[in-house]
Amino acid sequence: MIEPRILERVQSHVRDYARSAGASLFTRAHGSVLADACGRQYIDFSSAAGALNYGHDNPLLMQMLRRGLQEHGSSPDMGQALSRFCEVISSYLLRPRGWEYTVHYTGTTAATSVEAALKVARQATGRHKVVSFTRCDGFRPDPHSPLVWTACTGVGNTLFMPYDGSFGPDVDTMAYLERQLDMCRREDEKPAAVIVETVLGEGGIDVLSWRWLRDLETLCRRHGMMLVMDETIVGCGRTGRFFSFEASGVRADMVALSRSLSGFGLPISVLLSRPDLPSVRYRSPGADENGGLALLTAEHVLEAYWSDDSFAVHVRRKERLVRDWLENLVQGYAHVGLGVRGRGLIQGLVTPASLGVATEVAGKALAGGLVTLTTGMNDEVLKVQPALTIDEELLAQGLEVLDRSVTEVLESRF
Repeated sequence: MIEPRILERVQSHVRDYARSAGASLFTRAHGSVLADACGRQYIDFSSAAGALNYGHDNPLLMQMLRRGLQEHGSSPDMGQALSRFCEVISSYLLRPRGWEYTVHYTGTTAATSVEAALKVARQATGRHKVVSFTRCDGFRPDPHSPLVWTACTGVGNTLFMPYDGSFGPDVDTMAYLERQLDMCRREDEKPAAVIVETVLGEGGIDVLSWRWLRDLETLCRRHGMMLVMDETIVGCGRTGRFFSFEASGVRADMVALSRSLSGFGLPISVLLSRPDLPSVRYRSPGADENGGLALLTAEHVLEAYWSDDSFAVHVRRKERLVRDWLENLVQGYAHVGLGVRGRGLIQGLVTPASLGVATEVAGKALAGGLVTLTTGMNDEVLKVQPALTIDEELLAQGLEVLDRSVTEVLESRF
Protein backbone atom coordinates (compact mmCIF):
# COMPACT_ATOMS: atom_id res chain seq x y z
CA MET A 1 0.00 0.00 0.00
CA ILE A 2 1.38 3.41 -1.01
CA GLU A 3 1.42 6.02 1.72
CA PRO A 4 -1.26 8.66 0.80
CA ARG A 5 1.04 11.58 1.64
CA ILE A 6 4.02 10.32 -0.31
CA LEU A 7 3.53 12.97 -3.02
CA GLU A 8 3.66 15.75 -0.45
CA ARG A 9 7.04 14.51 0.76
CA VAL A 10 8.86 13.52 -2.41
CA GLN A 11 7.01 14.75 -5.50
CA SER A 12 8.22 17.98 -7.10
CA HIS A 13 5.82 20.85 -6.55
CA VAL A 14 5.99 21.80 -10.23
CA ARG A 15 4.26 18.54 -11.15
CA ASP A 16 0.74 19.96 -11.10
CA TYR A 17 -0.87 16.95 -12.74
CA ALA A 18 0.57 14.48 -10.23
CA ARG A 19 -0.82 16.62 -7.40
CA SER A 20 -4.14 17.55 -8.98
CA ALA A 21 -6.23 14.82 -7.35
CA GLY A 22 -5.58 15.98 -3.82
CA ALA A 23 -5.84 13.18 -1.29
CA SER A 24 -7.20 10.66 -3.80
CA LEU A 25 -4.64 8.20 -5.13
CA PHE A 26 -5.87 6.39 -8.21
CA THR A 27 -5.03 2.72 -8.43
CA ARG A 28 -6.92 1.61 -11.55
CA ALA A 29 -8.05 3.14 -14.82
CA HIS A 30 -9.98 1.98 -17.84
CA GLY A 31 -11.22 4.10 -20.71
CA SER A 32 -12.37 7.39 -19.20
CA VAL A 33 -12.94 6.07 -15.69
CA LEU A 34 -10.46 6.17 -12.80
CA ALA A 35 -10.76 4.33 -9.48
CA ASP A 36 -9.07 4.99 -6.15
CA ALA A 37 -7.85 2.52 -3.54
CA CYS A 38 -11.34 2.41 -1.97
CA GLY A 39 -12.98 1.46 -5.24
CA ARG A 40 -14.66 4.84 -5.83
CA GLN A 41 -14.91 5.74 -9.52
CA TYR A 42 -14.25 9.08 -11.18
CA ILE A 43 -14.90 10.36 -14.70
CA ASP A 44 -11.64 11.56 -16.21
CA PHE A 45 -11.68 15.00 -17.88
CA SER A 46 -7.88 15.33 -17.80
CA SER A 47 -6.60 12.52 -20.07
CA ALA A 48 -3.33 12.43 -18.12
CA ALA A 49 -2.71 16.07 -19.03
CA GLY A 50 -3.34 15.21 -22.69
CA ALA A 51 -0.97 12.23 -22.83
CA LEU A 52 -3.81 9.71 -23.22
CA ASN A 53 -6.08 10.98 -25.99
CA TYR A 54 -7.56 7.51 -26.45
CA GLY A 55 -8.29 6.73 -22.82
CA HIS A 56 -6.65 4.45 -20.28
CA ASP A 57 -5.87 0.85 -21.20
CA ASN A 58 -7.63 1.24 -24.56
CA PRO A 59 -8.87 -2.30 -25.44
CA LEU A 60 -8.66 -1.83 -29.22
CA LEU A 61 -5.09 -0.59 -29.07
CA MET A 62 -4.19 -3.25 -26.50
CA GLN A 63 -5.42 -5.97 -28.86
CA MET A 64 -3.41 -4.53 -31.74
CA LEU A 65 -0.35 -4.19 -29.50
CA ARG A 66 -0.51 -7.82 -28.42
CA ARG A 67 -0.72 -8.87 -32.07
CA GLY A 68 2.21 -6.65 -32.96
CA LEU A 69 4.33 -7.98 -30.11
CA GLN A 70 3.62 -11.56 -31.18
CA GLU A 71 4.76 -10.72 -34.70
CA HIS A 72 7.78 -8.59 -33.83
CA GLY A 73 8.86 -9.72 -30.37
CA SER A 74 8.73 -8.05 -26.96
CA SER A 75 11.32 -5.47 -28.02
CA PRO A 76 10.65 -4.50 -31.66
CA ASP A 77 13.67 -3.64 -33.75
CA MET A 78 14.03 0.14 -33.72
CA GLY A 79 14.94 0.44 -37.38
CA GLN A 80 12.08 -1.72 -38.59
CA ALA A 81 9.59 -0.02 -36.26
CA LEU A 82 10.65 3.42 -37.49
CA SER A 83 10.39 2.34 -41.13
CA ARG A 84 6.84 1.01 -40.63
CA PHE A 85 5.81 4.11 -38.69
CA CYS A 86 7.10 6.41 -41.44
CA GLU A 87 5.12 4.48 -44.04
CA VAL A 88 1.93 4.57 -41.98
CA ILE A 89 2.21 8.30 -41.20
CA SER A 90 2.78 8.95 -44.90
CA SER A 91 -0.17 6.78 -45.98
CA TYR A 92 -2.73 8.03 -43.46
CA LEU A 93 -1.67 11.62 -42.74
CA LEU A 94 0.65 13.10 -45.36
CA ARG A 95 -0.43 11.79 -48.76
CA PRO A 96 -4.20 12.38 -48.18
CA ARG A 97 -3.38 16.02 -47.39
CA GLY A 98 -0.96 16.44 -50.27
CA TRP A 99 1.89 17.16 -47.84
CA GLU A 100 5.55 16.20 -48.24
CA TYR A 101 7.57 15.87 -45.06
CA THR A 102 10.52 13.86 -43.88
CA VAL A 103 9.88 12.07 -40.59
CA HIS A 104 12.63 12.34 -37.95
CA TYR A 105 12.55 10.37 -34.71
CA THR A 106 13.81 12.82 -32.07
CA GLY A 107 13.55 10.94 -28.78
CA THR A 108 11.15 10.71 -25.89
CA THR A 109 10.07 14.25 -24.98
CA ALA A 110 8.30 17.16 -26.61
CA ALA A 111 11.32 19.34 -25.85
CA THR A 112 13.62 17.22 -28.01
CA SER A 113 11.29 17.55 -30.99
CA VAL A 114 11.10 21.33 -30.64
CA GLU A 115 14.85 21.62 -30.09
CA ALA A 116 15.49 19.55 -33.22
CA ALA A 117 13.24 21.90 -35.23
CA LEU A 118 15.12 24.95 -34.01
CA LYS A 119 18.45 23.29 -34.79
CA VAL A 120 17.28 22.62 -38.36
CA ALA A 121 16.01 26.21 -38.73
CA ARG A 122 19.27 27.71 -37.51
CA GLN A 123 21.33 25.52 -39.83
CA ALA A 124 19.09 26.29 -42.81
CA THR A 125 19.03 30.07 -42.31
CA GLY A 126 22.34 30.83 -40.60
CA ARG A 127 20.45 32.85 -38.02
CA HIS A 128 20.10 32.30 -34.27
CA LYS A 129 17.01 34.03 -32.87
CA VAL A 130 13.67 32.27 -32.49
CA VAL A 131 10.25 33.84 -31.91
CA SER A 132 7.76 32.22 -29.57
CA PHE A 133 4.39 33.58 -28.48
CA THR A 134 2.86 34.28 -25.09
CA ARG A 135 -0.04 36.29 -23.73
CA CYS A 136 2.24 39.10 -22.48
CA ASP A 137 -0.33 39.97 -19.82
CA GLY A 138 -0.03 43.53 -18.55
CA PHE A 139 2.29 44.69 -21.33
CA ARG A 140 1.04 46.97 -24.09
CA PRO A 141 3.85 48.09 -26.35
CA ASP A 142 3.47 51.14 -28.55
CA PRO A 143 3.53 49.91 -32.18
CA HIS A 144 5.23 53.17 -33.23
CA SER A 145 8.15 53.01 -30.79
CA PRO A 146 11.51 51.34 -31.55
CA LEU A 147 11.08 48.30 -29.37
CA VAL A 148 14.12 46.43 -30.70
CA TRP A 149 12.89 42.94 -29.84
CA THR A 150 11.56 43.80 -26.39
CA ALA A 151 7.86 43.49 -27.09
CA CYS A 152 7.68 41.12 -24.14
CA THR A 153 10.93 39.61 -22.98
CA GLY A 154 13.68 37.34 -24.18
CA VAL A 155 15.56 34.37 -22.80
CA GLY A 156 18.80 33.69 -24.62
CA ASN A 157 17.98 33.71 -28.32
CA THR A 158 14.24 33.16 -27.72
CA LEU A 159 12.08 36.25 -28.23
CA PHE A 160 8.58 36.21 -26.75
CA MET A 161 6.00 38.17 -28.71
CA PRO A 162 2.27 38.75 -28.01
CA TYR A 163 -0.07 35.92 -28.94
CA ASP A 164 -3.24 36.49 -30.92
CA GLY A 165 -5.78 38.29 -28.71
CA SER A 166 -3.28 39.18 -25.96
CA PHE A 167 -4.47 42.81 -25.93
CA GLY A 168 -8.13 42.17 -26.73
CA PRO A 169 -10.07 41.39 -29.90
CA ASP A 170 -9.50 44.82 -31.46
CA VAL A 171 -5.68 44.76 -31.39
CA ASP A 172 -3.80 42.94 -34.15
CA THR A 173 -0.70 41.67 -32.37
CA MET A 174 0.90 40.69 -35.66
CA ALA A 175 1.70 44.39 -36.15
CA TYR A 176 4.20 44.26 -33.29
CA LEU A 177 6.12 41.38 -34.80
CA GLU A 178 6.02 42.92 -38.27
CA ARG A 179 7.45 46.21 -36.99
CA GLN A 180 10.33 44.42 -35.25
CA LEU A 181 11.19 42.57 -38.46
CA ASP A 182 11.05 45.73 -40.55
CA MET A 183 13.52 47.42 -38.19
CA CYS A 184 16.17 44.73 -38.71
CA ARG A 185 18.99 46.27 -40.75
CA ARG A 186 20.66 42.99 -41.68
CA GLU A 187 19.20 39.65 -42.65
CA ASP A 188 21.10 37.83 -39.92
CA GLU A 189 19.37 40.00 -37.29
CA LYS A 190 16.07 38.38 -38.18
CA PRO A 191 14.89 35.18 -36.47
CA ALA A 192 15.61 31.77 -37.92
CA ALA A 193 12.11 30.57 -37.05
CA VAL A 194 8.86 31.28 -35.31
CA ILE A 195 7.23 28.52 -33.28
CA VAL A 196 3.54 28.63 -32.45
CA GLU A 197 0.72 26.55 -30.96
CA THR A 198 -2.83 26.97 -32.25
CA VAL A 199 -4.10 26.59 -28.67
CA LEU A 200 -2.06 27.51 -25.59
CA GLY A 201 -3.06 24.39 -23.72
CA GLU A 202 -0.91 25.14 -20.69
CA GLY A 203 -1.47 28.89 -20.84
CA GLY A 204 -5.18 29.37 -20.25
CA ILE A 205 -6.63 27.69 -23.39
CA ASP A 206 -6.04 30.73 -25.58
CA VAL A 207 -6.94 30.07 -29.22
CA LEU A 208 -5.54 31.82 -32.26
CA SER A 209 -7.61 32.72 -35.32
CA TRP A 210 -6.91 31.25 -38.74
CA ARG A 211 -6.52 34.75 -40.17
CA TRP A 212 -3.78 35.53 -37.62
CA LEU A 213 -1.98 32.27 -38.43
CA ARG A 214 -2.16 32.91 -42.16
CA ASP A 215 -0.76 36.40 -41.61
CA LEU A 216 2.07 34.83 -39.63
CA GLU A 217 2.82 32.45 -42.49
CA THR A 218 2.93 35.38 -44.92
CA LEU A 219 5.32 37.23 -42.62
CA CYS A 220 7.57 34.16 -42.38
CA ARG A 221 7.76 33.83 -46.16
CA ARG A 222 8.52 37.52 -46.60
CA HIS A 223 11.38 37.51 -44.11
CA GLY A 224 12.81 34.05 -44.78
CA MET A 225 11.85 32.54 -41.42
CA MET A 226 10.88 28.92 -40.80
CA LEU A 227 7.31 28.37 -39.55
CA VAL A 228 7.31 25.64 -36.90
CA MET A 229 3.98 24.32 -35.62
CA ASP A 230 4.22 23.02 -32.05
CA GLU A 231 1.72 20.15 -32.01
CA THR A 232 3.18 18.46 -28.95
CA ILE A 233 0.16 19.27 -26.76
CA VAL A 234 -2.81 20.03 -29.03
CA GLY A 235 -1.91 17.80 -31.98
CA CYS A 236 -2.81 14.13 -32.47
CA GLY A 237 -6.53 14.88 -32.84
CA ARG A 238 -7.09 16.96 -29.70
CA THR A 239 -8.66 19.85 -31.64
CA GLY A 240 -10.89 17.68 -33.87
CA ARG A 241 -8.39 17.03 -36.66
CA PHE A 242 -5.10 15.19 -36.35
CA PHE A 243 -3.12 18.37 -36.96
CA SER A 244 -4.56 21.32 -35.08
CA PHE A 245 -3.60 23.81 -37.82
CA GLU A 246 -4.73 21.96 -40.94
CA ALA A 247 -8.09 23.73 -41.26
CA SER A 248 -6.23 27.05 -41.67
CA GLY A 249 -4.67 26.04 -44.98
CA VAL A 250 -1.23 27.00 -43.66
CA ARG A 251 1.80 24.99 -44.80
CA ALA A 252 4.30 24.66 -41.99
CA ASP A 253 8.00 24.17 -42.63
CA MET A 254 8.22 21.82 -39.66
CA VAL A 255 5.77 20.12 -37.28
CA ALA A 256 6.73 18.89 -33.80
CA LEU A 257 4.68 15.96 -32.45
CA SER A 258 4.75 14.22 -29.07
CA ARG A 259 2.55 13.76 -25.97
CA SER A 260 -0.30 11.48 -27.13
CA LEU A 261 1.42 10.19 -30.27
CA SER A 262 1.99 6.68 -28.90
CA GLY A 263 -1.57 6.34 -27.59
CA PHE A 264 -0.43 4.51 -24.45
CA GLY A 265 1.53 7.27 -22.76
CA LEU A 266 4.83 5.76 -23.92
CA PRO A 267 7.26 8.66 -24.43
CA ILE A 268 8.00 9.48 -28.04
CA SER A 269 8.56 12.55 -30.17
CA VAL A 270 9.02 13.09 -33.90
CA LEU A 271 9.66 16.02 -36.18
CA LEU A 272 8.15 16.44 -39.63
CA SER A 273 10.27 18.69 -41.83
CA ARG A 274 10.27 19.81 -45.45
CA PRO A 275 12.35 17.39 -47.55
CA ASP A 276 14.69 20.17 -48.71
CA LEU A 277 15.67 21.21 -45.18
CA PRO A 278 18.87 19.94 -43.54
CA SER A 279 18.66 16.55 -41.88
CA VAL A 280 19.93 17.02 -38.35
CA ARG A 281 20.77 13.83 -36.48
CA TYR A 282 19.44 14.97 -33.15
CA ARG A 283 20.03 11.74 -31.30
CA SER A 284 20.47 8.04 -31.94
CA PRO A 285 17.16 6.13 -31.99
CA GLY A 286 18.95 3.18 -30.42
CA ALA A 287 19.52 5.24 -27.28
CA ASP A 288 15.87 4.81 -26.26
CA GLU A 289 15.25 1.33 -24.92
CA ASN A 290 11.49 1.43 -25.49
CA GLY A 291 11.57 3.52 -28.66
CA GLY A 292 10.59 0.58 -30.87
CA LEU A 293 7.59 -0.22 -28.67
CA ALA A 294 6.42 3.41 -28.66
CA LEU A 295 6.70 3.55 -32.47
CA LEU A 296 4.74 0.30 -32.71
CA THR A 297 1.88 1.66 -30.59
CA ALA A 298 1.93 4.97 -32.52
CA GLU A 299 1.57 2.97 -35.72
CA HIS A 300 -1.46 1.18 -34.27
CA VAL A 301 -3.05 4.48 -33.22
CA LEU A 302 -2.91 5.79 -36.79
CA GLU A 303 -4.32 2.56 -38.21
CA ALA A 304 -7.14 2.39 -35.65
CA TYR A 305 -8.29 6.02 -35.64
CA TRP A 306 -6.80 8.05 -38.47
CA SER A 307 -7.00 5.87 -41.57
CA ASP A 308 -10.02 7.97 -42.62
CA ASP A 309 -12.04 10.95 -41.32
CA SER A 310 -14.74 9.05 -39.40
CA PHE A 311 -13.10 9.32 -35.98
CA ALA A 312 -12.46 13.04 -36.44
CA VAL A 313 -16.17 13.53 -37.20
CA HIS A 314 -17.07 11.90 -33.87
CA VAL A 315 -14.59 14.11 -32.02
CA ARG A 316 -16.07 17.26 -33.54
CA ARG A 317 -19.57 16.15 -32.56
CA LYS A 318 -18.41 15.77 -28.95
CA GLU A 319 -16.81 19.21 -29.21
CA ARG A 320 -20.23 20.72 -30.01
CA LEU A 321 -21.76 18.96 -26.99
CA VAL A 322 -19.08 20.30 -24.62
CA ARG A 323 -19.10 23.77 -26.13
CA ASP A 324 -22.89 24.11 -25.96
CA TRP A 325 -22.88 22.99 -22.33
CA LEU A 326 -20.18 25.47 -21.33
CA GLU A 327 -21.77 28.36 -23.21
CA ASN A 328 -25.07 27.68 -21.46
CA LEU A 329 -23.22 27.87 -18.15
CA VAL A 330 -21.67 31.18 -19.14
CA GLN A 331 -25.04 32.63 -20.15
CA GLY A 332 -26.62 31.41 -16.92
CA TYR A 333 -24.07 33.35 -14.86
CA ALA A 334 -23.53 36.38 -17.05
CA HIS A 335 -23.24 38.62 -13.96
CA VAL A 336 -20.18 36.70 -12.75
CA GLY A 337 -18.10 37.29 -15.85
CA LEU A 338 -17.50 33.73 -16.97
CA GLY A 339 -16.18 32.91 -20.42
CA VAL A 340 -15.45 29.90 -22.60
CA ARG A 341 -12.72 29.29 -25.13
CA GLY A 342 -11.10 26.33 -26.78
CA ARG A 343 -11.13 24.16 -29.87
CA GLY A 344 -12.04 20.51 -30.23
CA LEU A 345 -11.88 18.60 -26.97
CA ILE A 346 -9.64 21.05 -25.18
CA GLN A 347 -12.07 23.63 -23.81
CA GLY A 348 -11.77 26.06 -20.93
CA LEU A 349 -14.32 27.62 -18.59
CA VAL A 350 -12.78 31.01 -17.80
CA THR A 351 -13.48 32.52 -14.38
CA PRO A 352 -12.45 35.86 -12.82
CA ALA A 353 -8.77 35.49 -11.97
CA SER A 354 -8.97 37.20 -8.58
CA LEU A 355 -11.70 34.97 -7.10
CA GLY A 356 -10.13 31.50 -7.16
CA VAL A 357 -13.37 30.08 -8.51
CA ALA A 358 -11.86 27.55 -10.91
CA THR A 359 -9.77 25.88 -8.20
CA GLU A 360 -12.78 25.62 -5.91
CA VAL A 361 -14.94 24.20 -8.70
CA ALA A 362 -12.26 21.59 -9.48
CA GLY A 363 -12.32 20.55 -5.81
CA LYS A 364 -16.12 20.27 -5.79
CA ALA A 365 -16.01 18.29 -9.03
CA LEU A 366 -13.47 15.86 -7.57
CA ALA A 367 -15.72 15.32 -4.57
CA GLY A 368 -18.56 14.67 -7.03
CA GLY A 369 -16.60 12.09 -9.01
CA LEU A 370 -15.02 14.15 -11.79
CA VAL A 371 -11.30 14.79 -12.34
CA THR A 372 -10.48 18.14 -13.95
CA LEU A 373 -7.44 20.41 -14.07
CA THR A 374 -7.00 24.16 -13.90
CA THR A 375 -4.70 26.27 -16.06
CA GLY A 376 -3.76 29.89 -16.65
CA MET A 377 -1.38 32.20 -14.80
CA ASN A 378 -3.72 32.29 -11.80
CA ASP A 379 -5.38 28.90 -12.31
CA GLU A 380 -8.43 30.83 -13.44
CA VAL A 381 -9.40 28.47 -16.28
CA LEU A 382 -11.08 25.13 -15.65
CA LYS A 383 -9.83 22.74 -18.32
CA VAL A 384 -12.23 20.29 -19.98
CA GLN A 385 -10.00 17.76 -21.74
CA PRO A 386 -11.65 14.33 -21.89
CA ALA A 387 -10.35 11.44 -23.95
CA LEU A 388 -11.25 11.69 -27.62
CA THR A 389 -12.79 8.21 -27.31
CA ILE A 390 -15.05 9.00 -24.35
CA ASP A 391 -18.58 7.69 -24.66
CA GLU A 392 -21.07 10.52 -25.21
CA GLU A 393 -23.28 9.36 -22.34
CA LEU A 394 -20.29 9.38 -19.97
CA LEU A 395 -19.26 12.77 -21.35
CA ALA A 396 -22.72 14.14 -20.55
CA GLN A 397 -22.53 12.69 -17.02
CA GLY A 398 -19.23 14.44 -16.45
CA LEU A 399 -20.63 17.71 -17.72
CA GLU A 400 -23.57 17.36 -15.31
CA VAL A 401 -21.12 16.99 -12.40
CA LEU A 402 -19.25 20.05 -13.64
CA ASP A 403 -22.52 21.98 -13.95
CA ARG A 404 -23.51 21.13 -10.37
CA SER A 405 -20.07 22.04 -9.08
CA VAL A 406 -20.12 25.43 -10.77
CA THR A 407 -23.60 26.10 -9.46
CA GLU A 408 -22.69 25.21 -5.89
CA VAL A 409 -19.58 27.39 -5.87
CA LEU A 410 -21.13 30.42 -7.56
CA GLU A 411 -24.35 30.38 -5.55
CA SER A 412 -22.34 30.26 -2.33
CA ARG A 413 -20.31 33.27 -3.48
CA PHE A 414 -22.80 35.51 -5.26
